[in-house]
Amino acid sequence: MTTVFGPKRSAGRCSYALWLGRGMLVASLWMAMRPAPGAEVTTNATPAKSGQATTNATPPKAGEAATNAAPAKAEESASKEAAKPDEAPAAPTPEQIYEGGANSYKNWIEIGAGGFMVKGDAGQAEQQQQMKRGAYGGIEDLHFEGNIDKKTTLTLDGHGIFDDHDYDLRLNVKREDLGYVRLNFDNFRTWTDSSGSFFPPDNLHFSTSGEGLPLDRGNILFEAGLTPKAGPKVTFKYTHQYRQGNESSTIWGPANTSLGTRNIYPGSYTIDEKSDAFGVDVAHRIASIDFGGGVRYETGTLGNGLLTTSQPGGLDKQDITDRQGTDYDMFSVHAFGETWLKKDLFLSSGFVFDNLDSKYSGSQVYGDDFSVAFSPNNALGGLGYYDLNGRSHLHDYVFNLTLLAMPAKALTIIPSVRVDKEDWSADSGGTGTLGAFPTEQFSSRSDLDEVDVTERVDIRYTGITNWVFYAGPQWTEGSGNLKENGGLSQVFGIGFPPIQYATDNSRLFQKYMAGARWYPTRRLTLDAGGYYKYNRYDYDATLDSTPNGPASPNRYPGFLVMQGFETYDANLRLTLRPVQNVTLVGRYEYQVSTVNTGPDPVSGLGETESARMNSHIVALNAGWVPWSRLSLQLGFNYVLSDVRTPASDYTAAVLRANNDYWTLNFNTGFVLDNKTDLNLGYFYYQPDNLQNNSAAGLPLGAAAQEHGVTATLTRRLTDHLRLNLRYAFTHFEDFTSGGFNNYQAQLLYSSLQYRF
Repeated sequence: MTTVFGPKRSAGRCSYALWLGRGMLVASLWMAMRPAPGAEVTTNATPAKSGQATTNATPPKAGEAATNAAPAKAEESASKEAAKPDEAPAAPTPEQIYEGGANSYKNWIEIGAGGFMVKGDAGQAEQQQQMKRGAYGGIEDLHFEGNIDKKTTLTLDGHGIFDDHDYDLRLNVKREDLGYVRLNFDNFRTWTDSSGSFFPPDNLHFSTSGEGLPLDRGNILFEAGLTPKAGPKVTFKYTHQYRQGNESSTIWGPANTSLGTRNIYPGSYTIDEKSDAFGVDVAHRIASIDFGGGVRYETGTLGNGLLTTSQPGGLDKQDITDRQGTDYDMFSVHAFGETWLKKDLFLSSGFVFDNLDSKYSGSQVYGDDFSVAFSPNNALGGLGYYDLNGRSHLHDYVFNLTLLAMPAKALTIIPSVRVDKEDWSADSGGTGTLGAFPTEQFSSRSDLDEVDVTERVDIRYTGITNWVFYAGPQWTEGSGNLKENGGLSQVFGIGFPPIQYATDNSRLFQKYMAGARWYPTRRLTLDAGGYYKYNRYDYDATLDSTPNGPASPNRYPGFLVMQGFETYDANLRLTLRPVQNVTLVGRYEYQVSTVNTGPDPVSGLGETESARMNSHIVALNAGWVPWSRLSLQLGFNYVLSDVRTPASDYTAAVLRANNDYWTLNFNTGFVLDNKTDLNLGYFYYQPDNLQNNSAAGLPLGAAAQEHGVTATLTRRLTDHLRLNLRYAFTHFEDFTSGGFNNYQAQLLYSSLQYRF
């Protein structure tokens, strides 16, 4: 899917960047077409328009006498001017082109208002466009910078959109050769659709709300730093982050259909997360060595819940609330050092230690509503739990060492090594429930100890004219052990039985990449490259309470003894500039990945290819500037991707997954006159992967069509005022949902910017 309209929070800044970029392009073309020094320059007697260079008189040609009598000083000045060679006026800067005149203004405030109108599924429209339907408005963009004194500058940026929970404020005060203070506040809202799946035989579709589910995300930052010319540099940083609201889930509840029970009823998350982090960093240089370090403390609370419904609309309807809570404290220290050992040899190293302590809680309760207490008389309740409490403790040590060597002028070699050691332990306990059966206690304990060593070498060679070669192998060797004892809830012999399990595991990751870039001419660039990657995991179960033989009903967790993930990737990119104002870019990438799985030999099964994925990606882009006032861009992307597993050969319940789609986009910018710009855009998206598997399972795969158009008109009313008018339209048809997620949306938006 695409976002045709927004998000609104960046509309002002994006528009300014677009205008500024166009100004730079026009300035470059103006420079290319301007008269050469010494060429004759003509002028008009009429006043120049805004943005045009003016001269008072045409300089006389060599050998010609100046006309018109004048005072002595003026005559002397004219004589000197006549002696100079003819010069063209200086090219305007991008800022001047944007302003439409010689004056450029570094401060501005932009106030805007608009409306997002939806016909059809508002929740789907809000999710794809990341906008709330209805009216909105406020300060779209604000920028101010100035000097407090000769050495102190102040910068203020921000915006605030009324009733849309979209706010941003950035204040920065910097004192030359002393330090800075920075304050940031950022809050924005995202939307997700509350729809479930669609069941074609019954034309059945569920949605818990006609609107998108809102989720607020925010960040508050205070940072202060001492940056003297000489001496240590010290930085203090405090950060508060949060997420609050609701978000849709792809974990759906079961519902009755004409072909049995299908998990198609929508679920959602309630999210309440917040964290506070404090950090101090120090950096210093002594002789030729740069070194530093820092400490960081973070504490946070995560309180989330998954809300699902079983058998909606029936007498056996149950609302299921799955609460997950975590409180954590993390302390971290880090240090680094780097220096040039010789003029062609650079060494850097770093170390990090993390200590993480967590407490967690949870419950899964069935009832006639969400967030109710457990009732022992609820005979319809499924397998659940309450009073889950536990603790975990993590120690993580990371060390890295990097060497940059230039043994020859055109050769760079960068070897590096990284060591990561992790110790982790956790325990938990709670009360298991199942309908009206008596509750039962459960508990668990796990311990993990792992070490990974990663080596990498990056090589770059430029010794052949118009060629750049690069290559880089990477290896990771790891080993560890895992112990598990206990499990989740089990009531009346139903549920997950306790297990005893221990395994020694090893890992070997390999990746080899290589490529080249060729510049046969100034107008042609060819890039070719690829990589090979293979990750292998081996497990040796030293203790496993679940037998893995053919007659065992439960083979978790020691059934697998090996898994391997292999990927081949090749890509080609061509950049062609047949003429100065035309750029063509083509890209092709092919990737094939396989997953091989080896079960315990006791099972009587052998190693098999459990999955294979093939992907073809084709991208074509063209840019043309036929005129200094006109630019055209065209883009096309085509993706073919499918995933196949052996299960799809034996059962219709598991299908071969496809992800094929193509997109087309077109954009043009036209300078109507010295004060007016027009931008037009078009976008098209189509996947066609729907597999109606209703008889055996859920119909999966995306099938849709989407068209979108945008138009933006910018008018510079005066040197200080800019008017923005924007219209956008999108039409979306979703065949996967049987048309229930279809919508048409329109955006009308206007803003007025004052620059000073």
